[in-house]
Amino acid sequence: QVQLVESGGGLVQPGGSLRLSCLFSGSIFRLYAMGWYRQAPGKERDWVAGITSDGRTNYADSVKGRFTISRDTAKNTVYLQMNSLKPEDTAVYYCNAVLGAWNSWGQGTQVTVSS
Repeated sequence: QVQLVESGGGLVQPGGSLRLSCLFSGSIFRLYAMGWYRQAPGKERDWVAGITSDGRTNYADSVKGRFTISRDTAKNTVYLQMNSLKPEDTAVYYCNAVLGAWNSWGQGTQVTVSS
């Protein structure tokens, strides 16, 4: 059973940076496509960024050029480096793992961008 544990969220000023981490366990990490989603209060959960099992990345237009997703197979961890943060980036950020029909979620980590 796949388990995902996010960390690294917090309060940051506009223009600041944060790096989120997602520790994967319970299966073979290198086989899974990984992604980050976010959900702001009163809104739907939106896709933010994804990375395939072979390292190809893709981003939502709203974060392109500011966020970077990466994975470290040795550490079973996927990261989301977030730079030039804006108040509209405030949300709970969720890690996602997909392999075929299998889809797992973490519990989320809060990111608040405010002065």
